[in-house]
Amino acid sequence: MIKVVNLQKTFSMGTHTLPVLKGINLEIARGEMIAIVGASGAGKSTLLHMLGTLDRPTTGSVLFDGQDVFALPEDAQAEFRNKRIGFVFQFHHLLPEFTALENTFLPALIQNRPEGDAQAEAIQLLTDVGLSERLHHKPGELSGGEQQRVAVARALMQRPDLVLADEPTGNLDTHTGEALFGLLRKLNKTRGTTFVIVTHNDKLSAQADRIIRMEDGQIVSR
Repeated sequence: MIKVVNLQKTFSMGTHTLPVLKGINLEIARGEMIAIVGASGAGKSTLLHMLGTLDRPTTGSVLFDGQDVFALPEDAQAEFRNKRIGFVFQFHHLLPEFTALENTFLPALIQNRPEGDAQAEAIQLLTDVGLSERLHHKPGELSGGEQQRVAVARALMQRPDLVLADEPTGNLDTHTGEALFGLLRKLNKTRGTTFVIVTHNDKLSAQADRIIRMEDGQIVSR
């Protein structure tokens, strides 16, 4: 599904340059759950942002089903990102004035899907993540784990081929984090969605199909 070829990313720091990714080569199969691990500064989040087309590489390419996404015009990239990729970050970024249900189906309304259809799918997704009794609660009325579950449901709203999660359990206690990771694994298995998850938690990463370990901008084991 995804092929990363000689991906490099360098940031300019005044008169100096800082290489963050140093020639990443990686293949991810459809339906896989991948965990990316490594120390802070290893390049994990930068790689995730490249996979999500949130940032451009200095050199190299990312191919989805053979299509180099960075060869697309910016508007086509944005459409690709909105339709085929879901994002879950450490901070859930829910809109505080909207309910769990509204936060979940809002992306579909932006894509001009009929509100009735979008709402029905959002209810099903929130039920799948265990929030059927919390549909009309606003983020301030939900626990941290519940808010992150809403973020997961929102990420799945567009039926993405790929979900990218950057430290999704980082702000949660151990029990809640394990429950959330178990939910992601269940969704991966039942829906066939591909997941790439950055995590510092070795216990959680062990549940993935494959662990990608990064050091100093390079993959050292896969």
